[in-house]
Amino acid sequence: MSSYVFTSESVSEGHPDKVCDYIADSILDAHLEQDKMSRVACEVLCKDRHVILAGEITSTAQVDFEAVARRAITEIGYVDSQEPFHAAGVSVQKLVSQQAADIASAVSKGTEQGAGDQGLMFGYATNETPELMPLPILLAHRLASGLARDRKNGVIPWGRPDAKTQVSVRYEAHRPIRVEAVVVSTQHWPDTEQSTIREYVWGTLLPRELGQWFQQDMEVLVNPSGEFAIGGPTADCGVTGRKIIVDTYGGFAHHGGGAFSGKDPSKVDRSAAYFARYVARQLVKNGLAARAEIQVSYAIGKAKPVSTNVETFGTGDVRCAEEFVSRFDFRPAAIIEQLQLLLPIYRQTTNYGHFGKPNLNWER
Repeated sequence: MSSYVFTSESVSEGHPDKVCDYIADSILDAHLEQDKMSRVACEVLCKDRHVILAGEITSTAQVDFEAVARRAITEIGYVDSQEPFHAAGVSVQKLVSQQAADIASAVSKGTEQGAGDQGLMFGYATNETPELMPLPILLAHRLASGLARDRKNGVIPWGRPDAKTQVSVRYEAHRPIRVEAVVVSTQHWPDTEQSTIREYVWGTLLPRELGQWFQQDMEVLVNPSGEFAIGGPTADCGVTGRKIIVDTYGGFAHHGGGAFSGKDPSKVDRSAAYFARYVARQLVKNGLAARAEIQVSYAIGKAKPVSTNVETFGTGDVRCAEEFVSRFDFRPAAIIEQLQLLLPIYRQTTNYGHFGKPNLNWER
């Protein structure tokens, strides 16, 4: 019987890279609210007093980029004027051009809309949790989102926006049997006693968010580096697209390398990854596999995928699974229509994973 420990991490919305992702998706949604055919590829960099927006956007929407960025930063919670990085004090620089004409002509072809770029995407599902997600990343997200919720609700007045969580799970025969270790690193106001933070993590956060997986004898590390008073883009530079494993399956599945945030659904990095997850879920929900991974690849400007691949990890008949997957339409326009991806839904995907949330169309 195989036995191993697998670890996944999550980060809060105040993590510098996630600040950038949230600004980028806020800009995307602002364009889709006015023009559902907007072509958006928005990258963001945050550091100290600076927010730099760069990319290619073609849209009829009239968007106040600076206002959108400041509102996103406010929603995250960076509003302290004593910090270099705060919503009212940052300078916002915009370096945005239109989508290249060659790409635009290749992509915009109606029902035969071509893929926005070449590349490969993966979707994964497992029956080890009701959400059909791997347990380590699911629990890490719960801890990170629980921290943010308690901070915003005033439960932890010492809490600040930046945080990271990590969960290590023991597996036997590829089934989770216990949580071995948890790491919680959370930013706090200066002069907060570390004992106060540990008491909250042990007494409130872990029992509530881990539920049945909480055990008194597991290893728990809280702010292992000591004081964590300076965080976010004041402490570290943030850039979009650097949390692709946090955004997906916590390392449990392959990844094609493409990030999600700031990209409209014509970019198959995002839309095809969402659809591959949707198809993998159908395989598991229909009992064709206990675990399933779908790979799909594209060529720029071409609607039909170059390839698809199905892996069931020995938990189901691959040929039956392949026949089942062949019924799904992986062309970009079909994906966008089936999952209703032209709606301004992307801000709700940015933090705590793009998968495993029941309100998202690809999770239904």
